[in-house]
Amino acid sequence: MLKGYAVPLSPNGVAGLATTPPWHYAGDVLAVEFWADPDAARATLPEGLSPDPDSNGHGIGLFIDWQYSGSHDECLDPVRSQYREFFVLMDARWHTEAVAWCPYIFVDNDHAMARGWIQGFPKKLGSVYQTRLFDVPSPATPALQAGARFAASVSAAGLRLGNATVTLKAPASALEALARPTVNLRHFPRLGSGQWENPAVHELVMAVFDNQTLTNIWAGDATLEFPEAVGEELAALNPVRVGGGFRFNLGYSVTDLRTLEA
Repeated sequence: MLKGYAVPLSPNGVAGLATTPPWHYAGDVLAVEFWADPDAARATLPEGLSPDPDSNGHGIGLFIDWQYSGSHDECLDPVRSQYREFFVLMDARWHTEAVAWCPYIFVDNDHAMARGWIQGFPKKLGSVYQTRLFDVPSPATPALQAGARFAASVSAAGLRLGNATVTLKAPASALEALARPTVNLRHFPRLGSGQWENPAVHELVMAVFDNQTLTNIWAGDATLEFPEAVGEELAALNPVRVGGGFRFNLGYSVTDLRTLEA
């Protein structure tokens, strides 16, 4: 019998792209709040979600340098456990509940992509880079202090999709922009003739992040742009206004998700 949690199933069950949960994550985050054209933001929403009338068009872009581990010290296999990611979260409503919707996300690791698809994140391959922080005095690294500057970028298929900068001003006690629960659409189509419009799975789900913790939060000024790129639609959310920028550490675990009723 073939074993494993995700494809490829194999005789010993170790070749799969995703191991059985729990999945644990820790990362360095550069984030920028922004406002997109409300009509463009509304156009990304799936059936079951509606624009948030209190903050229509508001979103946040996040660049994250991640390290992952499971139940078997996967963080000691850094070629698989380390990866970088960029995604946007747009304000929305599920019935009357304020939520965050993820329309676009890019990642540079196939294992992270598989875990994302299982959770409903619509991950695509991309290249994501951000200024790293090292705890040594050197011109090669900024410090967590007022005036420190960070930058990040995302590209796919050789095309630049996003650019961001953050200049730190002061520590912050919380990050309101990440207070909303994240909603995704798990969608797996059928290939059988006559079944293309009848997906095997099509369901709204709410992410469940256990023990989510934010530390070393700094806020400041920011820039953010999403250039036009062939084969992509992120540019439709190009900011009409940019809010604050943030730099922080993030950690959480994943063992579950919530399937939402229509």
